[in-house]
Amino acid sequence: MENKPVYALNLFDVSDRDEYLAYSKRSASEVAAHGGRVIALGKFRESVRGDIAPRNVLILVEWESPEAFRSYLEDPALADLHPHREKGGGNYIWHLFDRLDDLRPILKQE
Repeated sequence: MENKPVYALNLFDVSDRDEYLAYSKRSASEVAAHGGRVIALGKFRESVRGDIAPRNVLILVEWESPEAFRSYLEDPALADLHPHREKGGGNYIWHLFDRLDDLRPILKQE
């Protein structure tokens, strides 16, 4: 069992406002109940560099661990919640990143 925090980067477009509203009304409390904390919300401003197609919304969630994230996805009590996210968000990119205190683990020579 890993106890290291992870970040979930969510980039997406709202494809169905009512569906995403149904998701967002309940998601914040459920994310918190499963060990997550929304640390950033953003609306797309401009593309500066890169080959990814812009998405309108950014949400960055810090999870206590990968297991906490998985518990949110796999909780049977939330089976009615996740379809609202799936129907309400389009062009979804959802990536997990390990939390680092600095860049040494990435920059060290092998």
